[in-house]
Amino acid sequence: MIVTEKLSRIYKQGDFIIKAVDNISLKIQKAEFTAVVGPSGSGKTTLLNCIGGLDTPSLGKVIIDDENISNFKRDQIIKYRLNNIGFVFQSYNLIPVLSAKENVEMIMLLQGYNKKFRSERSEDLLSQVGLYEMKNRRPSQLSSGQQQRVAVARALASKPKFILADEPTANLDSISTNKLLDIMYKLNQEEKITFIFSTHDQRVIDRAKRVISLEDGKIFNDQKI
Repeated sequence: MIVTEKLSRIYKQGDFIIKAVDNISLKIQKAEFTAVVGPSGSGKTTLLNCIGGLDTPSLGKVIIDDENISNFKRDQIIKYRLNNIGFVFQSYNLIPVLSAKENVEMIMLLQGYNKKFRSERSEDLLSQVGLYEMKNRRPSQLSSGQQQRVAVARALASKPKFILADEPTANLDSISTNKLLDIMYKLNQEEKITFIFSTHDQRVIDRAKRVISLEDGKIFNDQKI
């Protein structure tokens, strides 16, 4: 379970104070397929970054399976992210000089797994996202949709507790978006992987089983579908 308790993230811009996330308390259960929605500047990405340990709360807590990760030191949170959280970004964040397979393997290399395990698991994951035949291609040789599917495979490589996807369909056409959502929904249903999206995309919102709406850093609607 993911819990935020009175979570706030406050920034200063000159004389101004900006509450990107403002006193948010919520619980996300295992295997939820949740979309966090709202206009630009509503706090979607900041909320995901705080949950994922990419940003530090100004106030409040983020508790994952009874661990308060808000109190972790830098080396602790880096290790925790590596072993527990999968990330899918709008810009894919693939390493351009590595093949699709090598990009997926990178997380497992950092975790210390041996070459045989890394090779077998990366090929299995690329098969799951329909890209086994393209495993040796570099990102520049793949379409946007294919690159994002590699990013999903990479996010799964560490066997994470949950996956955070920040605007994962923003650069994709309808066909690529539907393929990507089909893959993620199947993983959610069959392997009980928790997905949390930040999104503007109605196609993602329509697939979600829970929609959390933000405005000015606060929750103004939380609906299970």
